[in-house]
Amino acid sequence: MTAGRGGPRSVAEAIAVQEELRPRVDLVGPGPAAPATVAGLDVAYAESNDLLAAAVTVLDARTLDVVDEAVSVGRPAFGYVPGLFAFRELPALLAALDRLSTRPDLLVCDGHGLAHPRRFGLACHLGVVSGLPAIGVGKTPLIGAWTPPAADRGAWSPLRYGDEVVGRVLRTRAGVKPVFVSVGHRMSLANATDQVLALTPHYRLPETTRAADRLCRDALAAAQKAATHDAADRGAAGRDRADAGVEEPLGATD
Repeated sequence: MTAGRGGPRSVAEAIAVQEELRPRVDLVGPGPAAPATVAGLDVAYAESNDLLAAAVTVLDARTLDVVDEAVSVGRPAFGYVPGLFAFRELPALLAALDRLSTRPDLLVCDGHGLAHPRRFGLACHLGVVSGLPAIGVGKTPLIGAWTPPAADRGAWSPLRYGDEVVGRVLRTRAGVKPVFVSVGHRMSLANATDQVLALTPHYRLPETTRAADRLCRDALAAAQKAATHDAADRGAAGRDRADAGVEEPLGATD
């Protein structure tokens, strides 16, 4: 996992990976003040929780039009363990990143970076492994205490964990619930806040997240439909063989 491929086999190994990689995180940045392209990353899960679709959408930072996109469909790479969620999604997200034809200037993750129990959330992990500037934008907090920011768009309050500021609670729409911004890698918190505001001209969530959410949901639906059709085709083929009096070889249905 230190190279971004493969994965830990236990909770202890996963925590060891986080502890190994955490010192590599650049929490100062300042990061790109005017990125040309910004990528959103998101993952959709099947209800059975045994299939996921990871999506990366790259937007023109000026127009917010999608200029590139890629998906990767597969199985979760790790169990559901609080604080280790990145290990479930990282291989699929990296595979999707590899399929892009455009190298984005900034990654915007649907999740957290520094605002994590071990200060190494998905945005930190992706940033360190990919080498790209990254930030996390969460819909809900994972850790920390905070007071509600003022109701105006652009208002924010610090997200604190103990004596440490681990992010900002940012109001992207007036009178609407805030989002939770934290540094992932090679970005300052002030710049991360500015970039999130630039990506939210109309809605609470960044356009990058909205585009990636649509793409991963569509990819998951297509994968599930294809799997259903394959199962139906196999069932029909089996019935045809049975009707024709052809015996299945031993173990064929195992």
